[in-house]
Amino acid sequence: MADTRPLLPSDPDALPTAYTPLPGGSSSPEIRRIHVKEVLAMFAGVVMVSLLVVIIGNTGQDGNVYHRNNRRDKPMLLAASPNKETATKAEKAEKLQAVTRGMAAGVSEKSSRLYSSGVGAGTPVYPWNNSMLSWQRTAFHFQPEKNWMNDPNGPLFYKGWYHFFYQYNPKGAVWGNIVWGHAVSRDLIHWLHLPLAMVADQWYDINGVWTGSATILPNDQIVMLYTGSTNESVQVQCLAYPADHKDPLLTKWVKYSGNPVLVPPPGIGVKDFRDPTTAWYTTEGKWRITIGSKVNKTGISLVYDTKDFIKYEQLDGVLHAVPGTGMWECIDFYPVSKTSDKGLDTSQNGADVKHVMKTSLDDDRNDYYALGSYNEKTGKWVPDDQKIDVGIGIRYDYGKFYASKTFYDQNKQRRVLWGWIGESDSENADVKKGWASLQGIPRTVLFDQNTGSNLLQWPVEEIEKLRLNKKNFDKVQVKAGSVVPLDVGTATQVCNLYAILKLLSQFGGSYFLA
Repeated sequence: MADTRPLLPSDPDALPTAYTPLPGGSSSPEIRRIHVKEVLAMFAGVVMVSLLVVIIGNTGQDGNVYHRNNRRDKPMLLAASPNKETATKAEKAEKLQAVTRGMAAGVSEKSSRLYSSGVGAGTPVYPWNNSMLSWQRTAFHFQPEKNWMNDPNGPLFYKGWYHFFYQYNPKGAVWGNIVWGHAVSRDLIHWLHLPLAMVADQWYDINGVWTGSATILPNDQIVMLYTGSTNESVQVQCLAYPADHKDPLLTKWVKYSGNPVLVPPPGIGVKDFRDPTTAWYTTEGKWRITIGSKVNKTGISLVYDTKDFIKYEQLDGVLHAVPGTGMWECIDFYPVSKTSDKGLDTSQNGADVKHVMKTSLDDDRNDYYALGSYNEKTGKWVPDDQKIDVGIGIRYDYGKFYASKTFYDQNKQRRVLWGWIGESDSENADVKKGWASLQGIPRTVLFDQNTGSNLLQWPVEEIEKLRLNKKNFDKVQVKAGSVVPLDVGTATQVCNLYAILKLLSQFGGSYFLA
């Protein structure tokens, strides 16, 4: 059973204070006469302290300023003393090392290199300890109980449960040893962690069970396509399915005995072929998927048709390509309604439908999308506006948000977006706290009928159950360049700000959600 408390307990009352308050709050204590005995006692105390300083200086850990007997609370990077010899030893033992993770294996950079160059190089980092780090654990965002997590995989709603799979390292808080973690929920907020769904135990995925997507067939059967990294680090596509479709928790998965079902086609690098999408159904009775790749510096999405998810036919050309964008990974392709506020099943198409093409750019680690038109017969997608094409225009999020994936929630007729938030903590901090990364609060995605050129995103409605109090600020005018204070309570409370901003007439009177 996973350790549900990977961090040391934090007792605020046990933390040392930086000051000693005066008794009774008096600012001018009574002056009294100091006796000879007290002077002698003070002198003896000074001598004892001096001896201790000398002893610690000779036997301490390489002259570091911070010294603790309890290794668990030892700061991760300690400030070295002025002594040159001990400073050199301390630097070797404690200085942050810039370690690259993932790129050599054929995926995007997975480690935070915040201190690899520039200001951070050789600069002591704040001396965190477990008591300080424990508060960083989030309350509502999805996280495994411990260790490393990255891309969301194969989210779906099945037999009353929301399923969430994710890239997971069961052995530590850094990227590596990637398998599929698995959790279920009734409301997308409160999660039950289940045993690992798939582990790296076959030649075709021994170097990693990487990102994939789920497709629910009309007979309520589920197929899961995922990328495996082989024993020779070749990226291949593999098929898996539940061992028992009657099990609503989908706790056991079976890998197809004939895996891999797809290998890199001619002209595609062995490490440039990954992350199959959810399949959509065509009028020819075939299922269609797209997979991310590149040719030189042109990002592309390859297209395949299949009838059984075992044998595939590659379509001529690509679904879409954008020069200069580099490797496309974690592609997502789905329809949105131009007239309705409901989400659409991935297979829907028609005159009132726009298609979203989204990719995660390996080069800059951001998620870009564009709206456009999809032609099923040619297997091509064309953006509405080439100036804001995929990879050069709009992003889902302008913070840390990557490797995102949507799914159609048939339970509430909505499209839900997941995204991985790779924190900016140093790798040392991640190892110290015992976990790394989280998922963004799931969001609903809709076509913006006002602008016609972008999507609207909003946290799923279930998040509202977490709200306890509400304050309304009606008819508040915000002038250009002004600061308007709002009394939303104390800083210890978690607040959501829901604002509807009405633009002036010169902007068409449109409404935007912020």
